[in-house]
Amino acid sequence: MKKAILATKVGMTQIFNEAGELVPVTVLQAGPCVVTQVKTIENDGYEAVQVGFEDIREKLVNKPVKGMFDKAGVSYKRYVREFKLEGEYSVKDEIKVDVFEAGDKIDATAIAKGKGFQGAIKRHGQSRGPMAHGSKYHRHAGSNGSATTPGRVFKGKKMPGHMGSVRVTIQNLEVVKIDVENNVILVKGAVPGPKKSLVMIKDTVKSGK
Repeated sequence: MKKAILATKVGMTQIFNEAGELVPVTVLQAGPCVVTQVKTIENDGYEAVQVGFEDIREKLVNKPVKGMFDKAGVSYKRYVREFKLEGEYSVKDEIKVDVFEAGDKIDATAIAKGKGFQGAIKRHGQSRGPMAHGSKYHRHAGSNGSATTPGRVFKGKKMPGHMGSVRVTIQNLEVVKIDVENNVILVKGAVPGPKKSLVMIKDTVKSGK
């Protein structure tokens, strides 16, 4: 990938574009991220750039991670992630929002909101039964399988259960606006995750298709 940055989700709002159209956008507080380590094939067996984001107090960092930050000579960070970035990077280099510009296509990765235990209708979009008084089948999942043969429930059967709180990537989102002074990116549409959650922004894998 050519560029990437870490951000936290601020929330959603709406703006008017140059054509006077109302555009729903997600506000992301992105960077600045600092390079804490450069992985090499000789040292680590693979190439990657490790970046840290959001300053925290020393007491919130455990001993091994503290040693990593001390070796790099950077302040302690809440989030540390790795990206396979193109180009030359050195420890202490900063990655800011200006690596992106309006019109860029990105992929946004985050942990989706947890919905708890949900039924098959909300979790998988299944249809409900008749809602009349005499019906004994309203929001049930329906048949789970045949009786005698094979006489069991197949693996992967869509049933009620835990929903959300999983890693989700939304592809091919559009960057609407960049605010370099305030380190803010406005992305068209919705981005996964609750407010204040970590979002990884990368240039999209669908570019040129």
